[in-house]
Amino acid sequence: MPGDVVVVTGSSGLIGSRVVRALAERFQVVGFDRAGDPHPPVEAECVCVDVTSDASVEKGLARVAYAYGDRLASVVHLAAYYDFSGAPSPRYRDVTVDGTARLLDGLRSFDVEQFVFSSTMLVHAPVVPGQRLSEDSPLAPTWAYPASKAATERVIAERRGEIPAVLLRIAGAYDEMGHSPPLADQMRRIYEKRITGRFYPGSLERGSAFVHLADVVAAIVATVEHRSELPSETPLLIGEEDTMSFGELQRELGRLLHGEPGRTYPVPKLAAKVGAWLQDRLPGEDPFVQPWMVERSDDHYALDTGRARALLGWRPQHTLRETLPAMAAALRDDPARWYDVNGFGEPP
Repeated sequence: MPGDVVVVTGSSGLIGSRVVRALAERFQVVGFDRAGDPHPPVEAECVCVDVTSDASVEKGLARVAYAYGDRLASVVHLAAYYDFSGAPSPRYRDVTVDGTARLLDGLRSFDVEQFVFSSTMLVHAPVVPGQRLSEDSPLAPTWAYPASKAATERVIAERRGEIPAVLLRIAGAYDEMGHSPPLADQMRRIYEKRITGRFYPGSLERGSAFVHLADVVAAIVATVEHRSELPSETPLLIGEEDTMSFGELQRELGRLLHGEPGRTYPVPKLAAKVGAWLQDRLPGEDPFVQPWMVERSDDHYALDTGRARALLGWRPQHTLRETLPAMAAALRDDPARWYDVNGFGEPP
């Protein structure tokens, strides 16, 4: 209903700003984000909230109660910390884990119909080709970012009280401009014909599931709309079931960017880790590939998203395989814009 209120944390982020726009067509939306960040779309009120601060969360929720009342249709919690260093950081606990606990504690004085948490498929242990993850697959995150999401899922189970919760375990998000750090870096290395783009320390037959940003937004909107029909605690995998292997991606990106399939050669993991370590210490730009990523190069994530289809009526309307030509065209046609959007500075 138009009068129903939805709070979106991380509302000015890559996903959050899109979620705000989509939900504003059906709900009254309030965006929570840090002071100084870009404001969300004009369809939402922006409240400056730092989830690492008790006082800030308290003031933000007081504003919501004053302006909109104490009944919330949903709280879509997207605010979190992440980086690709692979190293543990206190920010994971401060922002993602404790920030979620702080928000849930503050919501105790509200009548909340639903709490939606943006988790990741990486909370699950990887599988082998031929197998697919389901929501009941074992949880065994392999590095700091998914470990923080798994810890936060446990906090939600302990602190949500009577608030129904949905745990959206989302695959790697992308769109036609890239917007996926590992995928964009792979494209850049092939586009620039870097020597590092020709070697890989893992099996070329393994890969990781992806999902288009538009389909992530559609899944979140469907989750809010179906809130009255969902179980009290519902994990849902959100991603495409067509998982391209690393080798397939290499060959297709080479064809799209240079007119011939990209060739990839195996390299021992030890040599790859030494190379990544040396790159990290040489002058010049910071390399994306880190030694810890070499250890994860054989991880394989393929999804069974049947539960999301059954409970939300959701299925992805895009595939990475079908979107790659548009992604490659965006890079070829305007390298400066593509590099800027993906945080790579000036193209060579």
